[in-house]
Amino acid sequence: MDCGSTREGPPAPTGQATGARPVLRSACGPAGLLSRLWGALATALCVLYTALLGVVACGLAALGLQREVAAVSRLWARLIILTCGVKVEVEGLEKIAGLKSLVLVANHQSAFDIFALLARMPGTLSFVAKKELVRIPLVGYALKHGGHIIIDRQQGGRAIRKGIEAARRGSWICVFAEGRRYTDGRVHEFSDGAAWLASAARLPCVPVAISGSGAFFPRGALVVRPGCRMRIRVLDPVETAHMAKEERAALTRRLEEAVRGALVAEL
Repeated sequence: MDCGSTREGPPAPTGQATGARPVLRSACGPAGLLSRLWGALATALCVLYTALLGVVACGLAALGLQREVAAVSRLWARLIILTCGVKVEVEGLEKIAGLKSLVLVANHQSAFDIFALLARMPGTLSFVAKKELVRIPLVGYALKHGGHIIIDRQQGGRAIRKGIEAARRGSWICVFAEGRRYTDGRVHEFSDGAAWLASAARLPCVPVAISGSGAFFPRGALVVRPGCRMRIRVLDPVETAHMAKEERAALTRRLEEAVRGALVAEL
């Protein structure tokens, strides 16, 4: 599932990425028969969690109980992480201690980025998601009505308003700035949507580098490779309260370079 980015249209080609690195690897056990069986069973259980908790989340969302939706989402993510035996290492949370609302700006390797952020970030997350995700049964309804921000090119102003509303609720807004998942070991070009949203809402931007998840559940995978490790590294926040709109492009490049510099090639 690809969440977050105001970029619509074709993804950036690989040639637009700079700072090439080897394909990311994650510390995993040997891929033997037991590991494959564990992966198949874990994947089936994760589908079951999604179906059962998705119904609960949709019911709560229909009642306007967004805090409760967030709690169910966190439980869902933690169950998936636990069942798949994924160890999530988090660095740098002290950099954002005391911030009530902010915009997390991350690279995107795997659906497990979403699970790990939901499970391990201390704040309540509101994801910026492409409108195509609304079509997914259960998940789409919970996204649309659970306090998340759906991007529609024809309604850009509405996305900003929802972002400001989320900030006022104390949510942490999460943007996957590349616009899709990449597992080639590079950080690809960031869209300027995060800088645009953060400056409009007067929120600090926090670059976040996610490493390792693409090695055990890359884009297009059907079965997870269990027992692996990934890392979330939270970097220094960048204030936007007094930022002019002409500075958004420079901020976007600054965030992109910060994430690129913090990416770990091998765990």
